[in-house]
Order: sequence, then structure tokens, then C-alpha cells
Amino acid sequence: MATRKSVEDKAIDAALRLAAKRGWRSLALADIAKAARVPLADLSQKFHSKADILTAFSRRIDGVVLKGLDEELLGEPARDRVFDVLMARFDALAPYKLALKAICDDLGRDPFAALALTPSALQSLAWMLEAAGIDSSGLRGAVRVRGLALIWAAAFRVWLDDEDGGLAPTMAELDRRLRQAESLIEKVRGQRKDSAGAS
Repeated sequence: MATRKSVEDKAIDAALRLAAKRGWRSLALADIAKAARVPLADLSQKFHSKADILTAFSRRIDGVVLKGLDEELLGEPARDRVFDVLMARFDALAPYKLALKAICDDLGRDPFAALALTPSALQSLAWMLEAAGIDSSGLRGAVRVRGLALIWAAAFRVWLDDEDGGLAPTMAELDRRLRQAESLIEKVRGQRKDSAGAS
């Protein structure tokens, strides 16, 4: 027996289907409700904007990644753990690549809409750090999340632009960025030790 989809899931799926075909900017919530075959009144109880739908989609992807975690992951070095978690996120996003490309293209011309999505994007990356066994709380955690956001953004652009469907360029970019971050962290730690030794 098939599981009945919630209003939220129907709306997310419909929004992504429409985005892949028509783009994101011109879509109205009424269009999404119609495509999802849910009353507009029901949609309004779940979402106040299209940004809310994208936030819910991001939470869905968080859940897919977190549920699929391998317990042996935590035995790896930190950089490898982050790499594996982020690649799992790319795997989860793969079915929606066309829609995400259309959405990102339109958001690139609408900075205010893009800005509205920043908090949910950072929250998702915080969960990715936690999945990798790295604390995302407090001031240090906030710095880690924002650093990871720069790494993710660079790899995500490569992933979106890769029309061959392979992950090799994305993996290479992600590995390169993570190694750069690791090198920077080690350099800062070295400078702190030198400063402490001199005082």
C-alpha cells in the first residue's frame, strides 16, 4: 500500500517539477498548489512563501543524509568525514539537479530572495558538521559553519555546471577546498602555539 504524501511533500515535489520546466522566479504559490493538487488554503497553512518551500526541501535533504549515515564514518579523520557527508548530500540532491539549477539561476538575479534562504542553508550545513562528528554550536561552531558554507558553495557551483552527470569534478573541487581549509586551520594553530610559547 502506497504511503499517502503530506501537503508539504506534495508542495515540495510540485515546486521542484515546475522549477525544472519553467524556472523559479515566475512561479506563484497558486501555481504550486494547482500542480500539487492541494487547496491553496491548505498550502497557506504550511508555507508563507516559496522560500519556505525551499527551506522545507532543505530539511528533507538533511533527513535523507542523516538517516543514511554509516556509523563507521566517525572513525575517519575529520576532513574525510566532512567529505563523505557532503558527497552524501550531493547524492541526495542528484534527482533534483535540473530544478536546483533553474532555481539558482533565478536566485542569482534576486539577491533579496537568496538572502532569505541563508539561515536555512547555514542550519543545514550545521547538521552536516554534526553528522561528521564536529560541533556546530557556539562561536566556534558558527565560524565552522560559515567556513563550510564557502567550501560547499564552491563545490555546489561545480556540481551544478557539470553537465556530464559524473561526480569527479565535484569530488576534486570539494577535496581541494577541504585540504585548503585544513591547511589554514593548522597554520593558525601553529601561530597560536608560537605566540603562547613566546609569552
